Amino acid sequence: MSALRDMLRLGRTRIGLVLAGLVVLAVLLGPLLDGRSPTAFFGPPFAAPSGAAPLGTDQLGRDVLTRFLHGGGTLLGISLLATLVGVGAGVAIGLVASYAGRVADEALMRSLDVILSFPAIVLPLLFISVLGNKWWLIVLTVAVIHAPRVARVVRGAALGVVEQDFVAYASALGLSRRRVLLGELLPNITAPLTVELGLRMTYSIALVAALAYLGFGASPPAADWGTMINDNQVGITLNPWPVLLPVLAIACLTIGLNLVTDGFARAAAGIDRRLDPAGETIPAEVAA
Repeated sequence: MSALRDMLRLGRTRIGLVLAGLVVLAVLLGPLLDGRSPTAFFGPPFAAPSGAAPLGTDQLGRDVLTRFLHGGGTLLGISLLATLVGVGAGVAIGLVASYAGRVADEALMRSLDVILSFPAIVLPLLFISVLGNKWWLIVLTVAVIHAPRVARVVRGAALGVVEQDFVAYASALGLSRRRVLLGELLPNITAPLTVELGLRMTYSIALVAALAYLGFGASPPAADWGTMINDNQVGITLNPWPVLLPVLAIACLTIGLNLVTDGFARAAAGIDRRLDPAGETIPAEVAA
């Protein structure tokens, strides 16, 4: 809680919350505020902004703003689910590897190296080309990409905790391995784990958007930001908004999450803060 309070005092965190919050609000409230169908036609292809279409139309004459407001839910939903599954699996593997002993540790880490050898975009494309374009498959493959990286971070953080006396004391009391992992190790690595969760979310957004751009997103005529970019890039000189709007939204969301994550990391590490004689937190440059 102290790290969260220090994080909210940082300007970068506030900027990040505003950037990411605006995009999330647009995704959550947009479909409710705009009651028009994202598949309805409002004019000729790539028409300029008008009263019927405030940001013009796309390659088929559909309203750009309406499709944008309806198209972010798929990206955020798949990215969030893939992040949670991947981070959860990585945490479990990392904790077990740090506590199970050298042989099990080496076996788990070397097995994960096989997954790390694949480029991030190749693994989803490989399975999608074989099993088809399914949302759960995208979630699973993106999670598999995240799990080894999270496991390495968790293992490295947990190894510094395993040697502590309170872990040995808990083991001596006869506590089960599950209780030691969840009750002793996990609470003591929450800071790096929270930072890693934010980073994995930004990578998920970029990867899911890239897959949608390559044609592995929501099936037409459903709205999807990555698909919007791919379908409308041919007419960017006629009406740039079908491409520019989702690109700006993805950029704002990614930058915002990175700023929030960086703010939490700096607050957890004690960077940019000092304590004055009264015990109040003040910026490091003021203290200097």
